[in-house]
Amino acid sequence: MNVSRFRATCGVIPVLAMLSLASPSFAQQKATPPQAPASTQPPVVQAPAAPVQAPAPAAAPPAPAPETATSLTGSGRPLKGEAAALRELSPWSMFLSADILVKAVMIGLAFASLLTWTIFIAKMIELAVARRKLKTALDKIADSRSLAEAQFALGAKRGVLSSFLAAAMREARLSAGISSDNGIKERAGSSFAEILRAEARRIRLGMGLLATIGATSPFVGLFGTVWGIMNSFIGISKAQTTNLAVVAPGIAEALLATAIGLVAAIPAVIIYNHFARVTKTYLELVSRASGAAARLLSRDLDRTHVSSPGGARSRAAE
Repeated sequence: MNVSRFRATCGVIPVLAMLSLASPSFAQQKATPPQAPASTQPPVVQAPAAPVQAPAPAAAPPAPAPETATSLTGSGRPLKGEAAALRELSPWSMFLSADILVKAVMIGLAFASLLTWTIFIAKMIELAVARRKLKTALDKIADSRSLAEAQFALGAKRGVLSSFLAAAMREARLSAGISSDNGIKERAGSSFAEILRAEARRIRLGMGLLATIGATSPFVGLFGTVWGIMNSFIGISKAQTTNLAVVAPGIAEALLATAIGLVAAIPAVIIYNHFARVTKTYLELVSRASGAAARLLSRDLDRTHVSSPGGARSRAAE
């Protein structure tokens, strides 16, 4: 009995061992879902997933966009928008953006420059005409033997030589009956000197203005520049930035005043020096005319003494 029970037990143990080995594979097969039948369509290729990036560090505050950029004008007021960022720094735009006082300085200097060139053109024409007339008049009286003959040669034309001749004849007429020739010549010479000074004043008219423009224009332009830079610094303090793109327009507008001052001053000085030389040459020609009139007066006086009886006796005694 015991033997049969032992045999039965020995037969059950291998069976249990086999069942225990087979149970995991059976459970795995039971857990695995049945696969779908293979399809005839090609497999769909999926794009690889993007790699996971590490979180970016905290960014700095963004710089102001172009539409919010500011630019300082000469008056110290910021100019906003793209127009400020793309503004042209032409002379006209800088003039329009400048402070009212700087604008007044620029307008004054431009007017002074226009006045300089106007005086230059007018004086060139005046000096050329006066020199040509005087040379022609001197050529006409070169062969004259008396004041009356010289006046007849000139005709009714008015000029500085005609004034000299008229002054000499007037003095000779007023001094009729006076035997002192030296006194007549001295008085005539005094009249000639007055005519010469009057002609010098007339021909130098406008040269004093040229000298003033040449001497003061750089300082007037510098005043406008200083005022504009002061306003630019005020605008810089308000904008609280030292960016060159923001600071440069206001300083450029201020420096434009000095540039215009130099444009007005340099030609004025050159033109003044040129007219000083030309005027000196013309006044030397006027002095020649004065000498010609004095010589004609001296001849008339000598003829008067020779033609008079007293003059003949004095000549014979000599």
